[in-house]
Amino acid sequence: MKTITTLTMNPTIDLSYEVDRVQPTRKTRADNERYAPGGGGINVARVFVRLGGNARCIYLSGGATGPAFDGLVDQHQLVRERIPIAGSTRIATAVFERETGQEYRFTPSGPQVSEDEWQHCLERLAEVDCDYLVASGSLPPGVPVDFYARAAAIMAKRGIAMVLDTSGPALSHAVADANLLLIKPNLAEFQQLVGSDITGASDIVAAAKAIVHEGQSRFVAITIGDQGALLVSEELAISLPALPIEAKSAVGAGDSFLAAMVHALAKGSDPAHAFKRGMAAGSAAVLTPGSNLAYPDEIDRLFAMVAPG
Repeated sequence: MKTITTLTMNPTIDLSYEVDRVQPTRKTRADNERYAPGGGGINVARVFVRLGGNARCIYLSGGATGPAFDGLVDQHQLVRERIPIAGSTRIATAVFERETGQEYRFTPSGPQVSEDEWQHCLERLAEVDCDYLVASGSLPPGVPVDFYARAAAIMAKRGIAMVLDTSGPALSHAVADANLLLIKPNLAEFQQLVGSDITGASDIVAAAKAIVHEGQSRFVAITIGDQGALLVSEELAISLPALPIEAKSAVGAGDSFLAAMVHALAKGSDPAHAFKRGMAAGSAAVLTPGSNLAYPDEIDRLFAMVAPG
């Protein structure tokens, strides 16, 4: 089976609580306090390893919260390479309100990263040994918007396929400059990428096909929340409806989707099968509270619903 390295430029300590009701100004008592290492690439690695894969995590970490983050990564028994930074690793908070079933999420922009720090990360990527680089998540302040494009160029020279899940200018620069294996935007991120508020399936597929035809990404997977997801390649245009489930948390759903899809590709599965595994994993993640992400048994159960028979 092929191996992956995940890259997380802006990791988080994911803190989650449950409360009966959120009320302004009043002290709100919370329970079910949980801490987990988060950020796109870290989440991808957590699910990928649960599925039996081999993943190495490269991430930036520092400040007063850096050691706590490193300790949380070790609790999940992930192989890690920490790029030290001066700034403090951010803390993201998710609050589940039992009375309404609503989840409130608060995510800081992240620490300021110096040029020496992000250059150190690129230098490490020039040495890493893997089959796929999975870069996922936002870029923290100080990191140039073309960072992922630079990373992709390094990987291409080394014959390593790159998977990217990010948004905004970081995504548009990478897509414009790189030949990626897979990108996985949600609908809003894809609309921003193509510069159009398209919503119809045929228009979305056409726009994704244009990216594929330009050689910018071999696969484009677009998640559309409760409307399901699309997978587009040179040969494929697959639409899958969302599964009828009751969501408990949206934290890490996209990362779980990506982890399961890449895991299936790494095992040699065809793209359609891998896409369906991704759909099952994304759905499994929203069934778990806080930042628990997707688990294999639940992925298998939901996969039978995605691909009956």
